[in-house]
Amino acid sequence: MTGTGRARSKAAVTSAAPSDTGTEAEFLAAYDRSAYPPVAVTADIVVLTVRNGRLAVLLVERAGHPFQGCWALPGGFVDEHEDVDDTASRELREETGLELSVAAAAGQRGGHLEQLRTYGAPGRDPRLHVISVAYVAMVADAPAPAAGSDAARARYWLVEDLAVLGSRTGATLAFDHAAILGDAVERVRAKLEYSTLATAFVEQPFTLGELRRVYEAVWGEPVHEANFRRKVLSTPGFVEPTGSTAATDGRPAQLYRRGDATVLHPPLLRSHAMADRRDR
Repeated sequence: MTGTGRARSKAAVTSAAPSDTGTEAEFLAAYDRSAYPPVAVTADIVVLTVRNGRLAVLLVERAGHPFQGCWALPGGFVDEHEDVDDTASRELREETGLELSVAAAAGQRGGHLEQLRTYGAPGRDPRLHVISVAYVAMVADAPAPAAGSDAARARYWLVEDLAVLGSRTGATLAFDHAAILGDAVERVRAKLEYSTLATAFVEQPFTLGELRRVYEAVWGEPVHEANFRRKVLSTPGFVEPTGSTAATDGRPAQLYRRGDATVLHPPLLRSHAMADRRDR
């Protein structure tokens, strides 16, 4: 904190300090809120899904300034009497119709929602100092998006068509949302290595081929079919057979539902992760 900031903070506390016999209500009534610079909090949500075997993210086109006409992550300001997790759930519901809760267990019906991290660099929003608590939602059969009151339209974009994850080509995003999206994709890629969260991306019941294609879409690399099948079926609680089959071009494929396991041990590693371990 700068010297000016320390002086301002001290002045605010001193001017609002109650007497020894004062009550907390008296302290709050005398508290000088104008002594501190305004700071706002938003919840921004990275909604990821798999479409036609490729990773996609929900974006909204901003209807007003700043960044009017640019694409951004859905989100909004936290109301004065609202918990930030509730803001994330509300914004997700308004944009997609999905009812997901941060507090609910992983694999809740319709997908998964979790907190990613907090972004608070000065200047990330030209209006004022805005701190964003970012969330990542992983959904299976994502419904058609509906633009909120502050957006012109909403649609799913393929992540590969955006200027994120080191790409210099593709559409750019408003604010620092490219960095948030990049962090979210890396979070999900890592979680698929050591958890069963991939089942949140696929509708139940599903075939092992459909589940494998989720890994390929999120990781952006092919997955060895036989090794994948062996790993999934040898992990207790990863998937459970339904006893039914689905018609394919070849022989019928077994159908599965998600099991009650949440952790993969040992993990199911990406090819580059295995290469890194061999190089150590």
